[in-house]
Amino acid sequence: MSLNEIRDQGLTRAEEDDVRVLFVEDDPAVAQMYRLKLELDGYAVEVAVDGVQAVHMATCSPPDIIFLDIRLPRMDGLGVLEALRQDERTRTVPVVILSNYSERELVDRGLKLGALEYLIKSQTSPARVAGGVVNWLRN
Repeated sequence: MSLNEIRDQGLTRAEEDDVRVLFVEDDPAVAQMYRLKLELDGYAVEVAVDGVQAVHMATCSPPDIIFLDIRLPRMDGLGVLEALRQDERTRTVPVVILSNYSERELVDRGLKLGALEYLIKSQTSPARVAGGVVNWLRN
């Protein structure tokens, strides 16, 4: 979705410029690919490379939305999500899981912990992620 389409849906220019994304991914190539698309679409993106860093970054300066991998060093994504939901500062921040793992148990647990959606990387393009931000923010 382009910035013009976002404007058409009611977000002002100031709101667009202020949308901050935390992308949690330990694979630098994957993080860079999604980050570039999100930035091209006008979002400010920070990347956390492990679970502990993700919790720290999110609680110190809560983003507008978080894209979260499951398999991460130091703390897995489900642990991150659990910590975020227990902290008053991040309890309501929308989280979308973006993982290579599609096991039903992981999907169910992620959604039960409060993720808006559980996306599989091999089935999810950077354009789909960037295009979904507005809808996820409205949920």
